[in-house]
Amino acid sequence: MASATDSEPADLELQQAAWDLDALVDGEGDAGIERQLQEAQGRAQGFAERYAGKLSELDGAGLAQAMHELGAIHDLIGRAGTYAALRFSTDTADPARGALLQRVQEQGTSIETKLLFFELEWAALPDARADELVQGPELDFARHHLHNVRRYREHLLSEPEEKILAEKSVTGSGAWARLFEELTSAIEVELPEEDGQAAGAGQSGREGDGARQRVALDVALSRLALPDRELRRATAEAVTAALAPGLRTRGYVLNTLLADKATDDRLRRYPSWLAARNLANEASDESVAALIEAVRGRYELPRRWYRLKAKLLGVERLADYDRMAAVTQDEVTFSYAQACELVRDCYGSFSSELGDLVQRFYDERWIDAPVRPGKRGGAFCASATPDVHPYVMLNYTSRRRDVLTLAHELGHGVHFALAARQGIFHQGTPLTLAETASVFGETIVFGRLLEEDSSPSSRLALLAENLEGAIATVFRQVAMNRFEDLAHTARREDGELSVQRIGELWAESQAEMLGDSVEITEGYRTWWSYIPHFINTPGYVYAYAYGQLLALSVYQRYEQRGAEFVPQYLELLAAGGSRSPEELGQ
Repeated sequence: MASATDSEPADLELQQAAWDLDALVDGEGDAGIERQLQEAQGRAQGFAERYAGKLSELDGAGLAQAMHELGAIHDLIGRAGTYAALRFSTDTADPARGALLQRVQEQGTSIETKLLFFELEWAALPDARADELVQGPELDFARHHLHNVRRYREHLLSEPEEKILAEKSVTGSGAWARLFEELTSAIEVELPEEDGQAAGAGQSGREGDGARQRVALDVALSRLALPDRELRRATAEAVTAALAPGLRTRGYVLNTLLADKATDDRLRRYPSWLAARNLANEASDESVAALIEAVRGRYELPRRWYRLKAKLLGVERLADYDRMAAVTQDEVTFSYAQACELVRDCYGSFSSELGDLVQRFYDERWIDAPVRPGKRGGAFCASATPDVHPYVMLNYTSRRRDVLTLAHELGHGVHFALAARQGIFHQGTPLTLAETASVFGETIVFGRLLEEDSSPSSRLALLAENLEGAIATVFRQVAMNRFEDLAHTARREDGELSVQRIGELWAESQAEMLGDSVEITEGYRTWWSYIPHFINTPGYVYAYAYGQLLALSVYQRYEQRGAEFVPQYLELLAAGGSRSPEELGQ
């Protein structure tokens, strides 16, 4: 097993797990980006000349032809944009990568503004005419997308106004989001070096001997799972100290984007800060409100666990830095190769097709796994475009949770890969469906980990981790939604928020969930300031709860029906976003 500390030999397979991005640009590097963008510019100009003002004159075959042309342009932009974004995410401190990303965003926006007329004209068509045009089988590849465009009719502005908003977004919300990513990726935490044996035995770490190490934020956060409480407390204090220097700047970024969204929502006539996200998720405001209130009404469930966990840890009451702590002294770690083999075998035991797909992620370098200076934190899967393949990013630290994270992100990956047959308009899904395959895959791997672990204490620790993962995905994400709700509302009603006020809102939303079961320390009030979802995708987080509950219901069907369920599940993934969540979830 691999060690999570610097005192053990390097994990060579992990260090070699880096992306090969050549497929996105046909092996041409930055020159390939320039060629793709120039080609996209030319095609967009020709598209506008052929179709601007003439969409109402098209028949079904003509509309299908136009959509194929539009898809080819989006493919070029998507390849260039994905290449630039992925290169930037692995080293946000490199000015050249930042400049490339900015150039691609600017040119991509320029191309998109040439195409804005099409969706505006399509949305303006009378219902009867639009329904008539999309009935033919030649539009199967874009029908649901076209229906969705029309759902935005009452929120669309005039073409000149839409162009202004699109062009200004590059130096507006997009620029602030990039700044936040650069700031958080540069955060380093100064920690006392971890004594692996002492931590594993539950003794105090070597905080007093003067040995220090600077680690990425993700590495520091992973130490909050250590069984040694003193190390967890020291780590939490070190994280708080590392967050402090740029706190006002990150607070200003959040304030600016809260105000920017308020302006957008007002101009587009959205009734609430969350309405635009709900529309994108193909979920009604009422259903989302019902989900949030149902989860909030059951906050006593995580509180009961935290009270029990305090007894397991032998403390009177948990502190916030204890929430993810191991409940036993067993510290199970996995080398990257062990994790890859386990996840591939689990996916393959469910479906040989999925197992083969997972193996391609390893063999063809679709995963970037090591922690590196300047690398974006967290983990994600990028769909790229249907003609290429998805890419997974990890910050692998050898903990057991990282194995489940690998399984989770590969769930997204196989979902995107299977849905590629739907084409560029239907490959992606709303966020309400996006977590289905990831949680499903994570659940399969969890079952294997539990099955193969013969140690009672280690099994207890794994069960606790799984329970805490569900709490984090359902209850904590809804608590973070509540933070967003408080922050957006306060920004609109009271004006710019101080970092102290933001911290109060964060603490309020967390205290509502935790009640008297967990002590919220003063330092924890700043921990909102590294979470990218609040910046990049306002309103995103409730979809985790939606997806977790849906995925678990799907997994229950698998348990009930066994192997005969597998083809139906693969069909669900392969459908991508070609149908509504309600249809696909039946």
